[in-house]
Amino acid sequence: MSTPSPHTATVPTPVGPLTIVAAGDTVLAAGWTDDPDALVALIAPALRPDGLRRSPHLGAITDAVAAYVEGDLGAVDRVPVHQRSGPFLEEAWTVLRTVPAGAPVTYAELAAKAGRPDAVRAAASACARNAAALFVPCHRVVRTGGGLGGFRWGLDVKRWLLAHEGAPV
Repeated sequence: MSTPSPHTATVPTPVGPLTIVAAGDTVLAAGWTDDPDALVALIAPALRPDGLRRSPHLGAITDAVAAYVEGDLGAVDRVPVHQRSGPFLEEAWTVLRTVPAGAPVTYAELAAKAGRPDAVRAAASACARNAAALFVPCHRVVRTGGGLGGFRWGLDVKRWLLAHEGAPV
């Protein structure tokens, strides 16, 4: 079975362009940039495409982004994602996909849900190394005490995402 040719599309959102790199119906990377090469650099070497085709629409993937922006907050949760790293990071990314919109967790809670309650820094690293923003919702992780923490695409984007999802910010 052959791997689908990687492609990319950039779609508008209220906080700027969201670019997605996908293989078939599966997201490899996504982020608030209009530069797909910046996203390719975030993809694990084993999954990194050699080249990309630009497309105006990625079918169900870009439809899910549009639905999310319009208020269907679970639409992006149904899109497959493929990332690779060590066991803890992969488990943390899987757990992140279960964090519901509007109910952020702390880095400590993410670590515990991923099976290593003492690995708070590793949980923060999982968020920092997440290549598939929005689809693996690392924006739903905040500091103990309610501080936003960091976000690769900027705190204004994180703040908007959390507010859009109904979380207190």
